[in-house]
Amino acid sequence: MRVVYDLRTDTLSIILSDRPVAESDEEKPGVILDFDAGGNVVSLEILDASRRVDQPTQMVYELMPTGT
Repeated sequence: MRVVYDLRTDTLSIILSDRPVAESDEEKPGVILDFDAGGNVVSLEILDASRRVDQPTQMVYELMPTGT
């Protein structure tokens, strides 16, 4: 998984898989989901990210502990 913020285009991309994109759908204005041939989400793109995300240049990654 990769997260990329492009300052030039103000686009935040979350890439979940390197599988080829077969179809894209703009679920909501400015939020684009990319799907592989099997219908699985492979990436998410947020346009005008600086207006939609609190801090698009920062990311916190948390790994939750497994159940007890």
